Amino acid sequence: MLALTSLIVWVSNHSLMSQFQQSRDEFYSNQSQEVSFNIQRSADVMRQMAGMIASSEDLGHALLNHNEAGVEAIIKALWPTLQLDVGIDDIVVYNRNLTPIVAMGRKLEFSSRVDSKEWIEGVLSNEKPSDRLLCVEACQQYVAVPILAQGVDAGVVMISRSLADITRYLQKSSGSEVALLVNSGKSSVEGRYLPRWGAYLAALTHESTVFPFIKKLSQQFDFSATQGKSLSYNDGGRKYEVASIALGTGSDDRSPSYFLLISDVTNQLKEIAKTTQAILTISLIGWAAAEILLYLILRYRMGRLREISRKLPLLAEREYNVMRRSIKARKSLFVDEIDALETTAVELEVKLESLESEVGKRGVQLEARVKELARERDFIRGLMNTAQVLVLTHRRDGRITLTNHLCQAITGLSDEALQQRTFQQLFSTDFFNADEFLSIGGQQESHFMAVDGIVRTIVWYHTPLRIDENCQELISVGVDITERKLAESRLAWLANRDPLTELYNRRFFEEALQRAVVTGAFGAVLYLDLDRFKDVNELSGHQTGDQLLRAVASTLSGLSHGSIVARLGGDEFAVLMEHTSTDTAVDLARKIVDHLDQQSVHIHGRTHRASASIGIAAYPDHGDRPDELMANADYAMYKAKADMAKRWHLLQPDQQDREELKQRVFWAERIRSALLYDQFELMLQPIFRLIDFNIQHYEALLRLRGDDGEYLSPGAFIPIAERNGQIAAIDRWVVAKGIELISKFTDGSISLAINLSGQSLQDKELVPFMESEFGKRGVEPRRLIVEVTETAAVTDFTSARGVLEDIRRLGCQVALDDFGVGFSSFYYLGQLPSDYIKIDGSFITTLPDSAENQLIVRAIADIAKGLGKKTVAEFVDKPSILPYLRKYNIDYVQGFYLGRPQPATEVGIG
Repeated sequence: MLALTSLIVWVSNHSLMSQFQQSRDEFYSNQSQEVSFNIQRSADVMRQMAGMIASSEDLGHALLNHNEAGVEAIIKALWPTLQLDVGIDDIVVYNRNLTPIVAMGRKLEFSSRVDSKEWIEGVLSNEKPSDRLLCVEACQQYVAVPILAQGVDAGVVMISRSLADITRYLQKSSGSEVALLVNSGKSSVEGRYLPRWGAYLAALTHESTVFPFIKKLSQQFDFSATQGKSLSYNDGGRKYEVASIALGTGSDDRSPSYFLLISDVTNQLKEIAKTTQAILTISLIGWAAAEILLYLILRYRMGRLREISRKLPLLAEREYNVMRRSIKARKSLFVDEIDALETTAVELEVKLESLESEVGKRGVQLEARVKELARERDFIRGLMNTAQVLVLTHRRDGRITLTNHLCQAITGLSDEALQQRTFQQLFSTDFFNADEFLSIGGQQESHFMAVDGIVRTIVWYHTPLRIDENCQELISVGVDITERKLAESRLAWLANRDPLTELYNRRFFEEALQRAVVTGAFGAVLYLDLDRFKDVNELSGHQTGDQLLRAVASTLSGLSHGSIVARLGGDEFAVLMEHTSTDTAVDLARKIVDHLDQQSVHIHGRTHRASASIGIAAYPDHGDRPDELMANADYAMYKAKADMAKRWHLLQPDQQDREELKQRVFWAERIRSALLYDQFELMLQPIFRLIDFNIQHYEALLRLRGDDGEYLSPGAFIPIAERNGQIAAIDRWVVAKGIELISKFTDGSISLAINLSGQSLQDKELVPFMESEFGKRGVEPRRLIVEVTETAAVTDFTSARGVLEDIRRLGCQVALDDFGVGFSSFYYLGQLPSDYIKIDGSFITTLPDSAENQLIVRAIADIAKGLGKKTVAEFVDKPSILPYLRKYNIDYVQGFYLGRPQPATEVGIG
C-alpha cells in the first residue's frame, strides 16, 4: 500500500508540473503576440496623427511657398497636443528637397543613420506612409507621411515616440519585471552594459533590484538560453523564469532587440509542492485509516479515543473535513464520554471551518480595497505629474506642502526646496487673499519669473481641501496662459494693421480721421497713389510688387514722425497730419517725392522705381467731414498725376476746382442716397451655352435710376465710388440683392453672376457677409458666380487670391472678367482660383477681321481647357462672330446680338 501511495503522489506531481510548464509556455506566447500587436497599434496611431498633420492645407501651402515661419507656427500650435495626448517625442517637417524645416523635441537618433535619408526619399517618391522601429541607445518608433498640396509633393512630416507605453503595458499585463535589451558593440550608458551578451539595457522596471539580477544572470548564462524557451534561475532562495521576446527593428544592418521578462514563480512552485504534500497526506491517511480499522476491531473503545486524539490536531492545519468524514453518527442507548467528545470535535470543526471561511472572505475584500486605493493613488500621482498644469497644495500661511513635476521644472527648485517656500513668495507676490479662497475657493491671475528667465502669466484656480477636522489647505491649479496672452496682443495689433506693410489699415485710418476732423480742429491729409504699380505686378510678379510696397511704407514711416500713416489698399496710402499747416503738409509731400525717387527694386534684370502722385487736402478748408475731405484729397491726387513734374497737388480755391469738387461731392451724396433709399437696380443679361443656345445663367449689371426715371450707366458713378471708398458698400448691396434674386428663380439650375470691385478683394469680412446672406435667403452658394476683373485681381495679388479661395470654399464659383488685357494674363491664369474665363470684348468684336485677335482668343481657349476652366465670350454683337467661337470651342456667349440687359421683372422674377 505504501508503494501505491508513492505512485499516486508521483503521478500527481508530474501532472501538476506539466500543466504549470504548459501554462507558462502559453503565457510567453501570448506576451509575444501582445508585444507585436501593441507595436503595430502604436504605429497605426502615429500614422493617423502624422496623416492628420500632413493633411493640413495650410501646412502644404506654407511648404510650397517656402514659408518656414508659417510651417513652424502650424507645428507649434499642434505640438502641445501631440506631446500630451499622443505622447509624441519628436516631430520633423522636411520640404520637398528633404531639408528639415522644423524640428521639435529632442535630437533624433534616426537623423544620424545613413539609411534615414533613403527611407524619407522612399516615402516622398512612393507618396505612401511608412513606419519603422529603430533601437540604438533606446527603441523609438518612427512614422513618415508625405505632404501633398495642390496635387504635388510638398514635403514629409516625420514623428517618433518611445516604447515606454508598451513597456509599462507589458509589465502591467504580465505581472513580470520587464527590461528592454538592445544589442550593441558598446553603449554610451556604461552602467547598463552587459559585456557577455553584447547588449545594454535601454529600459527596465525597478532598476535597483532588477539590474543586479540581470547582470548576475548574464555572467552565468549565454543570452541564447532565453531565446525560444524560458530559463529557470535560482537567486536568493527564490525561483525565477527568464524569457526573451524579439522585436523587429525594421533595419537589416543590426540584430533585433528584445523584451526580457523576469517572472517570479516561487509561489506557484510552492503551491504545487503544497498540493503534492496534501495528496501525499491524504494517501497516507487512507493507508492509516485501513490500519486503524483493523485496530478498532480489536480495540474498539480505545481505538475511537486514539482516533479523536490523533485527528484533533489536524484542525490547526485547516483540514476541517477530517472529523466529519471519519466520525459517523451512531445510534446508541447510552451516550458515554467518548460519544460526547466526538460530537464536540465535529462541532468544533464546523465552527473553525466557518470562521476560516469568514476570515478568508474578509481577507479577499481587504486585499481588493488595498489594491483599489493603490490604483487611485497611482492615478492621482500620475495625473498630477503628467498634466501640463501647475498643481500644488499649501496651508493658510502659504507654506507649500505638495507639488507636481511641472512646478519643480518651471521654478527650477526641488520638491524639498519648494516646501521651504510660500505660495506668495513664488507665484503671487502682488495679491493673495487666503481667507476668501479657503472659504469659497476662487480664481486669480498672477505673473512670476520662471527659471528660464521668462515672465509667465498664470491663471490660478483655488479650491479648499479639508485634511481633517482641525486642518484645512488649498489645492491650487495653475494654467500657463502666456502664449495665449501673446496671441491676443498679436491679434489686437493685426486688427489695426496691414499685414504686408505693418502700417495702419483703412479701418483704423478712417476711425482716426473721424476723431480728428471735428469742430475747431485743423490739419491735412496726404493721399498717395503709386504710379504704374500694375506694370510692376505684371512684369515681375506680385512678390516684387509686395517688396516695392514695403519699401514705400518704410519711407513714409521714416518721414512722417508724429503722423498716422496707413495703407488704404492696393497701391494707395494716406497720411493724417493733425494740427498741421498746409505749408508743413506741402513740405512733407516734397520730401516724400524726393525720397521715393531714390527707392527702387531690382529683380531679374529689371529696375522698378517707387514713384507716387500725392494729393493734399486741408481741413476744415477743403472739407469738414471725413468723407468730403477724403474725396477732395483723392481729387487732388488725380490732379497731381496730371503734373508729372511736381507729382503733388494742393487744392486751390479757383472756380474750376470748385466745380469739379462740387461734382464729386454731388455724386458722393447721390450714391449715399441711392444706397439708403434702394435706388440701385440690377439688370439681367442672359448668357447662352454655345452648343444649343440654352440660357445657363444671367449676369447682373448695376444701374442707377435717375430723377427722370432713366437708368444711369455705372461709368458715371463707379469711378467716384472707388476713389471715395463707397464702392465697398455698393458691392455689399449687389451681393445681397443678387442672392435675393436667386432665391426667386423658379428654375433651380439657373445661376447668377455679379461683379465685385478690386477693393472688396481686400475685405476680410466679405465672405462672412455672403455666408450670412445665403443662410438668410436659403440659397445654395453654387448658384452664385462672382466676377472680378483680371486687373483688380492682380493689383493686390496675395489678398485677392486669399479672398477668392475663401469664396470658392464657401461653394460659390469665380469668373475672371476682361481677361487678356494684362501683360501677365497667362501667368495669373494658373495662379488665381477661378471657374470661368470671360475673354475681354475688345478681342471678340473684331474677331472676324483681326488675325491677331483670332490667335489670342484661340490661345486663351486652349489654355483654359487645359486648366479645366470654362470660357465665356463677351460683346457678341453680330452673327459673323459665332462660327469663330464654335471653331475655338468657346463654352458660353454673351452680347447684344443674343440678348440685351433687362429688368428682373421682365425676365420673370423680381
